[in-house]
Amino acid sequence: MRQSETFTLLLGGALVVDDRVRRLVDGSRVIAADGGMVHAEALGVVPEVWVGDFDSTDAALLKRFPDIARKDFPPAKNATDGAIAAEEAIDRGAKRIVMAGALQGERTDHGMMNMLLAVRLAEAGYDMVLTSGAEEARPLLPGATEIGMPAGALFSVLGFSDLSGLSIENAVYPLDGFEAPFGLPRTVSNKAGDGDEPVRFGLKSGRGIVIFRPHDFSGV
Repeated sequence: MRQSETFTLLLGGALVVDDRVRRLVDGSRVIAADGGMVHAEALGVVPEVWVGDFDSTDAALLKRFPDIARKDFPPAKNATDGAIAAEEAIDRGAKRIVMAGALQGERTDHGMMNMLLAVRLAEAGYDMVLTSGAEEARPLLPGATEIGMPAGALFSVLGFSDLSGLSIENAVYPLDGFEAPFGLPRTVSNKAGDGDEPVRFGLKSGRGIVIFRPHDFSGV
């Protein structure tokens, strides 16, 4: 039987496990990055390898998973543990990568780096998803992108550059060929339309990310 080309990376940020998260992870191969192993039991998964410098893994967590293969790296290194986990997944044949625990946590720099890493890997052809349970994120690149969201779910588009020719369909505030200079807040706080249809994005040039809250139906 062919092994899954979807990998879930367990990262050290917050993760609320619900049915949506379980569907993202279901059937995937799993790699834990340092303290992200704490999410394994809640998800009911057994990682095939555990990577990192283990500076955020306490002795109790190590003791709970003595049989997981480990790849140790020095604390003084040129990559985050999340990036190391992503490279490990790619080396093992990943085509789609779910970064669980990627968005919310104690370190804003790590959360931002996870988003930038996801965009870079999406540009290289990998299907990328980031989740904390409370939020999901998908890279936005030139071309067409469709994202399934519950009707009324709150979402934002954040540009990592100027966004040219941005279109949004099936949303409370649609756009058509919009020019969004870098840093413009116009694309923050929109709401998904009909939940039976995905929210559709088009982009002529630029790069960014769509962050949405699948359980947040508050006003905009």
